[in-house]
Amino acid sequence: MSVISWLSGSFHALVAWLVNVVGSLGYPGIVGLMFLESSFFPFPSEVVIPPAGYLASKGAMNPFAVVVCGIAGSLLGAYFNYYIAVKWGRKFFERFGKYFFVSPSALDKAEAFFARHGHISTFTARLLPVIRQYVSLPAGLARMNLVKFSVYTGLGSGIWVIILTALGYWLGLMGETKYNEEVMYSGLHRITLALAVFCAALIAGYVFFCVRRNRALKKDVS
Repeated sequence: MSVISWLSGSFHALVAWLVNVVGSLGYPGIVGLMFLESSFFPFPSEVVIPPAGYLASKGAMNPFAVVVCGIAGSLLGAYFNYYIAVKWGRKFFERFGKYFFVSPSALDKAEAFFARHGHISTFTARLLPVIRQYVSLPAGLARMNLVKFSVYTGLGSGIWVIILTALGYWLGLMGETKYNEEVMYSGLHRITLALAVFCAALIAGYVFFCVRRNRALKKDVS
């Protein structure tokens, strides 16, 4: 058996196990697994929420409760990372930052950046793979306003959780007798690309707005 075949079989077994876990633990299981996904543990939401959405399509769960629990778990995990960075992040980089080419002035710049642009950074990052789990760390390191952090983390996570729930629900409506992760990932790939384009356009529009605003302010001052 090749390594790829073994990994593929292991992944299918993991997905099947997660469907059983979500089905047996119910909503607390969703919150707990999404907490892990949103913290720095490498646990993808793509294998948590769609199975719950699938179960909702079969009447085993409530889709609205799935979304609420998914967002709650995401926020808890984000707070976990945020407070770790607040408590130990700056101390760590002030002591060892030179080994990572991070100077005290760079920390000050990061704090100023998140003070001005933390909302757009946090929101878009929650919609993108890989970085969605880790954006809470620089936000906490820069001590981003907690209310803003919560609002934009909740918005970004909410959109992502709704998409994943709807995708799993759609699989159930297609008449699948069991959860089919291959079909799910085919649809999720296209959705991820669309979200990446959306985030790029949003960031470009935001930069354009900031540039125009700064120019207008300079004209008013002069």
